Amino acid sequence: MKPFNDKDFVLQTETARRLYHEYAEGLPIIDYHCHLNPEYVANDHVFPNLSKVWLEGDHYKWRAMRSNGVDEKYITGTDTTDWEKFEKWAETVPYTMRNPLYHWTHLELKTAFGVTDLLNPSTAKDIYDRCTAMLQTAERSARGLMKHYNVEVVCTTDDPVDSLEHHLTVANDPTFGIKMLPTWRPDKAMAVEDPASYKAYIDRLGEVAGVSISKFADVIAALQKRHDFFASVGCRLSDHGIEEFYAEEYTPAEIDGIFEKIYVRGEHLTREEILKFRSAMLEEFGVMDHDSGWTQQFHYGALRNNNSRMMALLGPDTGYDSIGDFTVAQKMSKFLDRLASRDKLAKTIIYNLNPRDNELVATMIGNFQDGRYGAGKIQFGSGWWFLDQKDGMEKQMTALSNLGLLSRFVGMLTDSRSFLSYPRHEYFRRTLCNLLGNDIEQGLLPASEIDFIGREIVAKISYGNAKEYFKF
Repeated sequence: MKPFNDKDFVLQTETARRLYHEYAEGLPIIDYHCHLNPEYVANDHVFPNLSKVWLEGDHYKWRAMRSNGVDEKYITGTDTTDWEKFEKWAETVPYTMRNPLYHWTHLELKTAFGVTDLLNPSTAKDIYDRCTAMLQTAERSARGLMKHYNVEVVCTTDDPVDSLEHHLTVANDPTFGIKMLPTWRPDKAMAVEDPASYKAYIDRLGEVAGVSISKFADVIAALQKRHDFFASVGCRLSDHGIEEFYAEEYTPAEIDGIFEKIYVRGEHLTREEILKFRSAMLEEFGVMDHDSGWTQQFHYGALRNNNSRMMALLGPDTGYDSIGDFTVAQKMSKFLDRLASRDKLAKTIIYNLNPRDNELVATMIGNFQDGRYGAGKIQFGSGWWFLDQKDGMEKQMTALSNLGLLSRFVGMLTDSRSFLSYPRHEYFRRTLCNLLGNDIEQGLLPASEIDFIGREIVAKISYGNAKEYFKF
């Protein structure tokens, strides 16, 4: 019986173990999409206890706790202590077996703190106290944890109106040595469902950009100024959280009229108007990214804020989202072709949330590859959100292997708010090595090529391809 969470965790064969330990283990981390708080990095934040670094803002854990019958006051409440919340998490962990949280939890305890005990009610207090004490040392501050995990680059997620002051602080600090770069996330510029909120956002955009806004062209001018500012601070990626791709037919006059309706007259838009406006905005963003030499990312397919009562109580991003079933192929194709036909299609990464779309995305990216940009211009992004677990990652890599080139894949990211999430890169690398190792053991790949597979596939998917692709 194989031990749990030992040095060969996930690695089922001798070949898998060789691939991981010789070619992947210990490589630097390029975390090109995350949701870390930039202020914590700039100020080298010290976390007061294990709950603060581990449970705060983690809706993965919150969902599991709710499913385990934990009262909401121990999850997001303000009248319970950090220890009481951790205690409820520890009670939940034994019941997360076969959920990726069980693996992540014990990987994080082991790699961050050297704790190899299983987390459960009997070990909770000792683990909490030991880890909390370690968090008070320089080696486990925000920056300390990043250094501990051999992080080379992180790309945070930032709104066009953000000042990026914390990124500038880090960039101007020669003692740190890790790049923290912003990522342009202009979702609010397309969030036209509520006229009052949209007007407030556009007014703020105009103020920050120094542009007087009265028409659609002014919005684009303001966004371009902010895009240029982001580039000056080192930004090389955009990111868009969309339900589906937008590629409606529209005319400039229609978009001008739609903007006047919502911004000037404060009227609600029809569904058709919303889709046309978003189509125009998404195309404008694509052109900006191409002209700046950026990579654009699209995270699509989430059905958000399903529980209206809890949305009213807690707001978004609190664990009430799920996989959507949007029909995307034709619009995805049309959007990409709209930019490609103008020779304005930037490097692009597409992340799907519904696993039924794996083969769809894997074939779609092949339509728009372009050797002028090097290998793998258009990428099928790693398993995202509900799919960033062993099964989801294997299915994504299998679809990409069958229908494209796995060898040119830019690999894993954390997509996390937590400074303890870096073992997701290790988990991914172990899964990749296990997948390829099993193929070699079964005679599906030649054992004589193990060095090539390790050097040119494993090491590059783990680190090298991202380094070459993004050129940070």
